[in-house]
Amino acid sequence: MSFFIRFVLLFGATILASMLLTYLFRSAARRFRWTDRPSEAKVHSKETPTMGGVAIFLAYWGAFFIGVPDNVRPGFAPIIFLSSLIILVTGIIDDYYDLKPWQKMIGILTAANILYFYSGIKIDSLTLSYFGTIEFREAGYLVMMLWIVVITNAVNLMDGLDGLATGTSIISLSTMGLVSYFFTSHMGVSAVVMIFLLVASLLGFLPFNFYPASIFLGDTGSLFVGFMIAVLSLFGLKHATFVSLLIPVAILGVPLTDTIAAVLRRTLHKRSISAKDKSHLHHRLLRLGFTHRQTVLVIYALAIIFSLTAILFPISSFWGTVVLGAGLIYGVVLFIASFNLLDSDRSRLRRTLYRLLREKDDKKK
Repeated sequence: MSFFIRFVLLFGATILASMLLTYLFRSAARRFRWTDRPSEAKVHSKETPTMGGVAIFLAYWGAFFIGVPDNVRPGFAPIIFLSSLIILVTGIIDDYYDLKPWQKMIGILTAANILYFYSGIKIDSLTLSYFGTIEFREAGYLVMMLWIVVITNAVNLMDGLDGLATGTSIISLSTMGLVSYFFTSHMGVSAVVMIFLLVASLLGFLPFNFYPASIFLGDTGSLFVGFMIAVLSLFGLKHATFVSLLIPVAILGVPLTDTIAAVLRRTLHKRSISAKDKSHLHHRLLRLGFTHRQTVLVIYALAIIFSLTAILFPISSFWGTVVLGAGLIYGVVLFIASFNLLDSDRSRLRRTLYRLLREKDDKKK
């Protein structure tokens, strides 16, 4: 039997295992009251089982260690497992006791440091066409810490509606896996296998998590999934190029844009960047009149657009990449302005955008 057939069978078995584990864990969560209760800061209106990330974690690593042959596993897989376990425990404690942001950050940075010092996953240099190579040296440590912290928290912040973080993560990971397999020579088979096993684990969880959700990811799940996306996107980036760095950024365009907007918004309004608010993308769409389900589907569509853009990068010329990059930045600016993610009525960019849109509407009439 070829490895491809074996992996397809493993992929299907992982989906089924994830569904079974989610079903069992949901029952246990109800029994022991591991639930998320409604509040003014939350969208859901009934007490719902949480910590669904435990089922995803067990399905993912169970499938990996049982089903993936030793010769396909990366040598540092146990280090990734240990780091992700620290993230999982951090999420469980947060879901149960509601940790402060700095306490969660300790867990994330502890896991990131174990990964940096013991796995060999690093960003040592960045090569830019026509400009040469930038050696990060000691700064590479800060770059990697920032990368893991930002992406982990970006996925965590997306977990505001039923199925939102799960679905967007499936889209991002699937794109990452396809780009890794078809367009990048520096990504090994082990990376592709790990990416798609996580996709399978999330696919098994999604039917229980999509609106109306019968179980939530919780910080347990969103932190674990975000951390794994950050780690898997680092595979092959030890000696990064401009394009190889842009691809994961484009793939994660929706959560990263929402996170950047949140930081800018809170800074402009002189609030702590860790303060919670109701001005995220999904909150804006709900206030525009979209239903819960429609809001999630709209954001899925935006995630697919970002992913399609990412697929174009590895097949573009240098100047094509420049144009795509400029278009991506312009799109992000319009994205933030059109949904007023900075939450400012005095935004010059927003006023200009609305004026242009009104002019176009008038011309059509």
